[in-house]
Amino acid sequence: MIRKPSAGGPQASRKPKAAVKGRASTASPGKGKSKAPATLTAAETEEMFRRFAAKNPEPKGELEHVNPFTLLVAVVLSAQATDAGVNKATRALFQAADTPEKMVALGEAKVRDFIKTIGLFNTKAKNVIALSQQLIAAHNGIVPSTREALETLPGVGRKTANVVLNIAYGQETMAVDTHIFRVGNRTGLAPGKTPLDVETRLEAVVPKPYRLHAHHWLILHGRYTCTALKPRCPLCPIADLCRWPDKTASVPPP
Repeated sequence: MIRKPSAGGPQASRKPKAAVKGRASTASPGKGKSKAPATLTAAETEEMFRRFAAKNPEPKGELEHVNPFTLLVAVVLSAQATDAGVNKATRALFQAADTPEKMVALGEAKVRDFIKTIGLFNTKAKNVIALSQQLIAAHNGIVPSTREALETLPGVGRKTANVVLNIAYGQETMAVDTHIFRVGNRTGLAPGKTPLDVETRLEAVVPKPYRLHAHHWLILHGRYTCTALKPRCPLCPIADLCRWPDKTASVPPP
């Protein structure tokens, strides 16, 4: 038996697709892609950092170091590793070698033994020796204080350079890691598609009195409160300012 085509012909089969498309646009926040939050106002941004400063006036980086060189090495080793894991490995390493000259004398094999508990330790050991050699050859063993010079060193990218410039030399840099990237986008403080976008936005919106410590406050906030999987919104000191539509709770600070 031959069935006659429906009155709508071939066009009829495409109608359900249009209906599905319409439903997708009404998905609730948290299912699929949430709508990007609106950016914070200047007054809200000022208030955010005022609260961070009130709770922690002198925030510190959590990587242990004794001088700019050991800081540089620690930050290079921290890529795709936790600060706690790096600290555990570098305590003994820095007792053995706390200058470029001592690190080169130690040698790649021994450096590798010290840091073998850290991810990518083979490549990192090579970079530590290579950057130490370059510091000696090009900078008289001194860690340079410009981003351009730092980024020429093996294993050193923009984020690492910004951390060193901020902590070792007191420059108002914004070292955007995964925590700052998340916080900048979630809260509406500094939305951006790339770390450089977020960094540029932070440089434009963070009030002058807070710029030196801004990246520390944001890293700590992302690490311990605005976490990736289970953000602690009920305990968040800026929950009422945050524009993230998927907050687990919106609780004004005390």
